[in-house]
Amino acid sequence: MSRIRIVGGAWRRTPVDVPDRPGLRPTPDRVRETLFNWLGQDLTGWRVLDAFAGSGALGLEAASRGAAQVVMVESDRTATAIIARQLERLRGATDAAASAAAAAVELRREDILQALPALAAAGRRFDLVFLDPPFGQGWFARVVPHLPPLLGDGARLYLESGAALDPDEI
Repeated sequence: MSRIRIVGGAWRRTPVDVPDRPGLRPTPDRVRETLFNWLGQDLTGWRVLDAFAGSGALGLEAASRGAAQVVMVESDRTATAIIARQLERLRGATDAAASAAAAAVELRREDILQALPALAAAGRRFDLVFLDPPFGQGWFARVVPHLPPLLGDGARLYLESGAALDPDEI
C-alpha cells in the first residue's frame, strides 16, 4: 500500500492510503492541485459525484474544500474498505471543519452502471462529476449516456484518460 496526500481545504496534508489494486492509479497531487485551481479552491455547496472513486482522492479533495455532498462510487471491495476507514478517521477529527467535511461524504460500494440509474431515480443532481475509470476499458462510452439526468445546471464533467479523448467517441 502506498500513500498520497490531500492538497487543499480542511484536510490539507492529510495522508490517504492507496491500495495496490489492478487499474487503480490515484490522480497525482500536482494534477489535483491544478484541477482545483481551475475549479476554484472553495466548493461550498457543490454536489459532487466521484464515479470511480478508487483511492478516494478526488472525492476527498472536493469534500475537504467544502462540497455539500460527495457521492463516491467504487466497486472494488478492498478500495471501498480503505476509503471507509479513511472516512471514519476523518469523522473522528476534533477539528469541526474536518469532521463536517467527512459527514458530507456518502460512500457506495456498487457497480457504476447500477449506481447511476439508482441515483437518477432518487432525483440526485450533481454540479461536478469526476470520471476517472480504469484506462482502456471503454468506460466513457458506457457511463456518459447515463449522466444527463444527473447533471445540475452548469454542471462540470472531469474525465481522466490514458490517451487523448475524441469528444465524438464519448
